[in-house]
Amino acid sequence: MRRSLSRGKMLATIAYRDPVHVAERLTLFGAHNLAEPAQQWAEHVQTEQPDLSKAQIAEKLRTKSAHIARVDGAISGTPFMIALVPAYMAYLWQEGRMVLRTAALYGRDPSELSTSAETLVLRGVHPTVEVAVAELTKVRDMPTPGKPEARRPLKVWVSAVYSLLIFGGFLSAPGGEKARGARARLKATIGIIFGLTIWVSTWIFPVTFMIMMAWGCESHTRQLGNRAVAFYGGEVEAAEDAIEHVEDVHDKGHDRRDIVRATFLGLSIAIPLGIVAAVIHFMQNSSSPILMAAGALVAVSLVVATTVSAGRS
Repeated sequence: MRRSLSRGKMLATIAYRDPVHVAERLTLFGAHNLAEPAQQWAEHVQTEQPDLSKAQIAEKLRTKSAHIARVDGAISGTPFMIALVPAYMAYLWQEGRMVLRTAALYGRDPSELSTSAETLVLRGVHPTVEVAVAELTKVRDMPTPGKPEARRPLKVWVSAVYSLLIFGGFLSAPGGEKARGARARLKATIGIIFGLTIWVSTWIFPVTFMIMMAWGCESHTRQLGNRAVAFYGGEVEAAEDAIEHVEDVHDKGHDRRDIVRATFLGLSIAIPLGIVAAVIHFMQNSSSPILMAAGALVAVSLVVATTVSAGRS
């Protein structure tokens, strides 16, 4: 639990210290911590399941990651800030783990800078691997900024949130280019205001936003997994081609056994998620700190449980 929460705090600190290069910082940090475990996972899973093809293993990984993203997304849709930030960071973390594991499964070195660059391209942050490598190299050679002594301009945070939304799959980069210029900032500002308005509405329609976030995070994880498999599996030659390639791919879903497993998984998280939703509902008519603490505790516990489960699977 301590490790899971400290990781979320570290990711949030990285985003706060260097909002201008938030996507690159998070990617480099993820590769530093996840590359070796991803390589070990790829070797272990192929030894333990020799009858399965790489495509089948990758599909199981994608499905498992989507299940975890669904829970993290639901918690991200609550108004509990103590759980919202760790849940969203956990969602981004497990997506990075999925891509690096897929790369290792198909024989790529997850510790290489080029693999991190491919991850950014698959996420839609940069248009080409060459551009991503250049940005990552620049950021890697710069020390992480310290705690800011003065308040940063609003446009810095607008750009940072915009990059995070692209990184997490909730926005698409305009024309496949890095978001810059007055038009891009205006679009980002409108999107952020709209997003904040929706988040504030969670106090009125809590369950609705939880469902929306769960669906959004799960959908993007499945899509990102398809992109990674298409690229590392050799269906497309360039990482940037994977985005367009998978747009026409229909996700057929699960077979009978997967549906049964998903049902039991859903039942195992339905009760705690129900508690969180009920607490938020009752808080509309009561400002009890006990209710707020109970809901936040259950939400944080779910984040920790799913993070630990993702790391062990």
